[in-house]
Amino acid sequence: MLFTIARKFIGNIIIAVDKVTSPKGPTRSAQQQAQLDEKTNNLVLYEMLACPFCVKVRREVKRLGLNIHRRDVKRSQNDMHDLLNGGGKFQVPCLRIDRQNDVTWLYESDDIINYLRQL
Repeated sequence: MLFTIARKFIGNIIIAVDKVTSPKGPTRSAQQQAQLDEKTNNLVLYEMLACPFCVKVRREVKRLGLNIHRRDVKRSQNDMHDLLNGGGKFQVPCLRIDRQNDVTWLYESDDIINYLRQL
């Protein structure tokens, strides 16, 4: 019980700090953003709102100005099942990369960030 309360309290602090200190994305032309959106259209980030490693990835996504589909596995049983069935384990953050029927599940926040920086 005490652990649950503490975890919820810390989670709320993580969420609040992220909102207050959220980075700004770059300024691009509509054409440049559309080209980048085309590159990220096949990506889905599985996450939990208060997970510090997910916050790390989300902040980099915002800093890079990427539009990536996000799925909160704590709020959606379907998304949790997709992560477990597709990726093979319940670990977030996880980036699902779909390249025309060749799906890769990328775990670890640093690996995800490095992949996104290469886009």
